[in-house]
Order: sequence, then structure tokens, then C-alpha cells
Amino acid sequence: MAQNDNHSHTFSSPCRAGRGVSQGHRREFGGRGDSFGWDAVSRMKMTFILDFMGSTGSVSAWEEALLVAMIQYPVPVIKGPADIQTQVDQICKAVASTKAGYPDLDLVVFPEYSTQGLNTAIWTYDEMLLRIDSPEIDRFREACRDNDVWGVFSLMEQNDDPSLPPFNTAIIINSQGEIALHYRKLQPWVPIEPWSPGNYGMPVCEGPKGSRLAVCICHDGMFPELAREAAYKGANVYIRISGYSTQVNDQWIWTNRTNAWQNLMYTISVNLAGYDGVFYYFGEGTVCNYDGNVLQQGHRNPWEIVTAELFPRLVDKARENWALENNIFNLGCRAYVGKPGGEKENYLTWVRDLANGCYKLPWDEKIRIRDGWKYYPEGVKLGPISQAGLPG
Repeated sequence: MAQNDNHSHTFSSPCRAGRGVSQGHRREFGGRGDSFGWDAVSRMKMTFILDFMGSTGSVSAWEEALLVAMIQYPVPVIKGPADIQTQVDQICKAVASTKAGYPDLDLVVFPEYSTQGLNTAIWTYDEMLLRIDSPEIDRFREACRDNDVWGVFSLMEQNDDPSLPPFNTAIIINSQGEIALHYRKLQPWVPIEPWSPGNYGMPVCEGPKGSRLAVCICHDGMFPELAREAAYKGANVYIRISGYSTQVNDQWIWTNRTNAWQNLMYTISVNLAGYDGVFYYFGEGTVCNYDGNVLQQGHRNPWEIVTAELFPRLVDKARENWALENNIFNLGCRAYVGKPGGEKENYLTWVRDLANGCYKLPWDEKIRIRDGWKYYPEGVKLGPISQAGLPG
């Protein structure tokens, strides 16, 4: 374990995932190398790199390797607006220190709620919210620009109509300090989360090293439809930032893997870590290969940094060249052997009904919890924080 600016940088062993990652890569390149258009020397070079680099992460990266670092940020304990500034200070410091420790770092990722925390008694009030043009976001932009690194950050964003609940938002900032992607959570974790449903769809942006990036937030990752949407729009790296507590720890791992495999894309996912006085947050940053195997698995340590080198061009080539299990293609081109050109007509009832605004389950009338329930019996509280009636 190396020390840098009081943060522990832990390299996780791929053996923890229960598979020899490099063997999986060797099988793939041994059997499919020619289909990628590489000569023998190139294949040997790539096999060497994947054996000794791709499963460990590194402080350096070659010209096609996307070096990512995911920060298992300690869950913030937020009592008021001043505490948000403390988190912004820490996050900007972490961007700088992580880039210093990993000089070739391309992308640094922070979890959901790392900026404003999860104090449910006050988290929807005006003073607890940010906007894309807030000074706090300007500081994130400056940190990325000053350190020549891309970053993924979380904010609870005031609604365009302040009379409506806020959005749970993620932004990707490029190495020039520009906002490259602005995403609003499509599937808040109801009934606990009171956020408005996202209205920007699933955007995808061009990233470094041939990557095409999409980001989802926590519960979004439980919906295979959203991962498929990102892949359908071209994403080859699917980022998941989360503030999950331990109720769904196992499901977190499963869905990170299935989202990767079903769409032939990398998934990189990071969660808050530690205890906030109510829940424990499990950390466990996960990097999954596009074949669904785990490349990296973090532990439960706050401030653990999970790193990996990704090769976005391999995703693109797999999507172009795989015959068996090219499922994202096969979905819309069924049985192309038995029916030349494939069957393209929609055969899914729920897709039709969702598109027509009449999605309804057979047991819909029996579903008991479908509002703010015991968490928000009087609805979502909005306005100035003085209305919260807090002591002192």
C-alpha cells in the first residue's frame, strides 16, 4: 500500500473475483486475434499488456489505455450548507492528489452524494442544492483543468422549476474544465429518494483514449434497459456512481457484471464507503470487462482508490467481429441465419406499452407502496431551510 497525501491507494487483486482475468484475455486473443486485424507482433504485445497490466491498474498508461481511478469516498456527514463546502474542498484535493500519484490518469470518478451527502431531513431545501453554474461546480471544473484529467462528479441539482423537487445529477468534466455530459437520474431509489425523474435521457459523450462515456446513478444500474440504452447510443464505458447501503451489496456486483456482458461494454462502478450514523455504505468499486468478468474489485475501505486500465477499442472490435453472443446486435436482428437480414419487427409487449404510455403490470392494482409512504407522508419539502424547523 502506497501513501499519498494521507489517502490509501489500494490495488485489488483480480483473484478476489474468483477468476484468472489474464487467462480470459489470453483465450480471447489467442482465438480471435486475426479477426481484429492485428499481426502476430501486435497480438503478442497486447497479450503481454493484458496479462501484466490490465488486471492491476498502474500509474502509467500507453496511448490506447484508458487509466481510470474510482474514489471510494467516505460518506459525508452533513448538518448544513457549510458542510458542503468541506466536501468540495476534499474532492478537489483528492483530484489533485490522485493525479499526482497516478501521473497518466485519464479519468477520476466520485460516488453519488459525495458532494452534498444524504441528510434526508434537509437535503431538498434550497440551501442544500447546487446548479450547474454554482461556484462549487466551477471549482470541480478548475480541478480537472488544473490537473489535466477528466472527472465524474455528483450533485443534487435545483430543478429548473424551483417549485418542483430537485434532480439527482451527475456531470462529466473534461480535462479542459468543460462540462462534457450532464445527466439527471432516471430512476430515483423510491420510496427513499424524493428526486424528480430525470428528463435528459441517457446522454453519451466522447471521452479520452477512444472511449465513449455514459453515466448512470446508483439505482439506475438495476435497470438493464438503461445500460442497453447507453450501449445502443454507442457507449463503450458505462460509469455507475452510487450511494447504496448494504441492503443491495450482492445485487450491485451482479448488475455491474450483467450490464457489461449483455452490452459488450466496460462498466466502472464506485460506491460511498463508511458509516453515517444510520447506514453502512460498502465501497467495493468494481471494474468489469466487456465479457462480464471482474477485472478489479475494491474492498470496503473509505478512501480506497480502485484503478484499472481499459482498452475501449477492444469493445468496439468485439461488437464488430463477434458472432456468438453479440446480443446487443441480435436483439434487433433476430435469427439472421434462418431469415436473411434478420427479423426486425418489435416482439416485446412491454416495449410497445411503454412507448404508448400504457405500461401496466398484471399485478399493478396489488402494489402497496407507490408514494412517499413513511418517508414523505406530507410530500417533498421545498423552499428555504428555515422551514425545516431544525433545532438551533
